[in-house]
Amino acid sequence: QVTLVESGGGSVQAGGSLRLSCEVSVDTYRTYTMGWIRQAPGKGREGVAAIDKDGSITYADSVKDRFTASKDNAQNTLYLHLQMNNLKPEDTAMYYCAARYGNVRPLCRSPDLFAYWGQGTQVTVSS
Repeated sequence: QVTLVESGGGSVQAGGSLRLSCEVSVDTYRTYTMGWIRQAPGKGREGVAAIDKDGSITYADSVKDRFTASKDNAQNTLYLHLQMNNLKPEDTAMYYCAARYGNVRPLCRSPDLFAYWGQGTQVTVSS
């Protein structure tokens, strides 16, 4: 059973920053990949970032140099983070934390490859 719980969304003005976190329950003895997926109103899902067990990371071109994904393991709980800087109105979306077992090379952000999803957290950026 894999569960994911996001936190840290909110509203911010353009140029501001937000940090999303996701508490992930996953079997860390297995190979896994975690990611951040977003969906803006009226648009399809977009893979924002993916990070695997080894720490390899991939980003969407639209967020490179502004967003930073990371993971850490504290007190036997795995956390996935997304530091979002220089936010733009086009970053407004529902952000989901997602996970899957196994790995794909090259590392892939495609939403279709993730099997487990959190409930989402809203990020709203005003101009």
